Amino acid sequence: MKAIKFILLGLCLSACGQTKAQGNLLSLIKKAKTKIDSMSVRGVDRRYIDAPEKPWRIIVRGNVNQSIVSMKTSGTMAGVDYSAKPHLKTEPSRYVGLWAGYRGCGLGYTVNVGGDKGHYFTLGVTGRSYSANLRIHSFENSSPNFDLNSDLIPEGEKEDWGKVNLIDPIKVRTVIANAFYLFNSKRFSYAAAYSQSKIQKRSAGSLIAGAMYYHGSIDYASNSNGDLIYAMQGLGKVKLWQGSVGVGYAYNWVPTHGLLVNVTAMPMLTLVNKIKAYGYATNVEQLMEDPTFWNSESSDEEWDDWFYGNVRIIPMGDQTFNSGMTINFDARLSVTYNFDRYFIGAYGQFNNMRYHHNSSHGYLNDWFINCSLGIRL
Repeated sequence: MKAIKFILLGLCLSACGQTKAQGNLLSLIKKAKTKIDSMSVRGVDRRYIDAPEKPWRIIVRGNVNQSIVSMKTSGTMAGVDYSAKPHLKTEPSRYVGLWAGYRGCGLGYTVNVGGDKGHYFTLGVTGRSYSANLRIHSFENSSPNFDLNSDLIPEGEKEDWGKVNLIDPIKVRTVIANAFYLFNSKRFSYAAAYSQSKIQKRSAGSLIAGAMYYHGSIDYASNSNGDLIYAMQGLGKVKLWQGSVGVGYAYNWVPTHGLLVNVTAMPMLTLVNKIKAYGYATNVEQLMEDPTFWNSESSDEEWDDWFYGNVRIIPMGDQTFNSGMTINFDARLSVTYNFDRYFIGAYGQFNNMRYHHNSSHGYLNDWFINCSLGIRL
C-alpha cells in the first residue's frame, strides 16, 4: 500500500508540475501579446493612426507578375562577327495564395495557376517606425525570345529567329529584402498601406530612409543548352548581387473614411553591384565541322536528335566582377479600403537589376501587382 501511495503522490506532483509549466507558458504568451498590442499604438497620434481591435489577419491574395531577363553579347563565330541577344520574357503569370499575420508580423505563400512555373514566399515585419520585408520568387521558362544577328544567317532566314523551345528550361530566382525607417511615425503609418495592421485615419506623409538587398540567379547550364551557351561566349549561369540605400518620401492620402491611397518614391544609390559569371566550354565548333551538321536532307527531328544527343558542356570556372555604383529608383503604389472586419487592397512594385561583364551585359526586370481580400480575427 505504501508503494502505491508513493506512486500516486509522484503522479500527482508530476501532473501539478506539468500544469504549472503550461500555466507559465500561457502566462508568458499572454504577456507577450499584451506588450505587442500596447506597442502597436504607443507613441502615435491616435487622431491619425489607430490599431484594429482584432489583431489577427487572414488574407487571400491574387498576384499577377512578369519577369524579363535580357542578355546581350558580341564576338566572332567561325571568323564572322556576330551579336546575340537572348531575351526571356514570360507571359504575365497568375498566382493565388494565403497570407496570415498577427499585428505587424506575417508570412505568405502563393503558387502559380497560369503562366510560368513558379512560386512566391513572403515574410514581413512592420512596427511603428520601421518595416522589413522578404520576397523570394522562383520560376523557369522553356520558351524565351532569342534574337541572333550574324552574317552566318542568310538574310531571308533572320525573321525565323524568335521564340525558341528549350529542352531544359532557363531557371530564374530572385530574392528581394528591404527595410524602411519612418521619420514621422507619430502620424504616418506604412503598415496601414501594406500590411493592414494599422488604420490611417487622416492624411499624412513622412520622409523615409531605406535599404535594399537584391539577388538574382539566371541558370541555363545544361548539355541541351550547349548551343545557347556557345552563342553567349561560354556564359551559362549568372548570379547578381545589389545592395542599395536611399532617402525618399511616402504619403498616405485618406480622401474618405476607410479609403487609403499610398504613394512611395525613393531614389537609391547602389553601393554593391556584383556579378558572378560561370563559364563553360562546349563542343559546338567540333560538331559544326561534322558533315551531319550541314546535311540539308535530314529532317528537323533527325537533326535535333543528332545534335542534342552529342552536344556537351564542361565547367571552366567562375569569376566575380564589380560593376560599380549606380542609381536606381524604387516606386510603389497601394490602395486599401477598410470596412468593418474586412478590407480589400492592391499594390504594385517594380524592380530592375543590371550587370556588365566584358562584351556581355544584360538586365533583369521584375514587376508584380498584388490584390487581396482580408478578414480580421
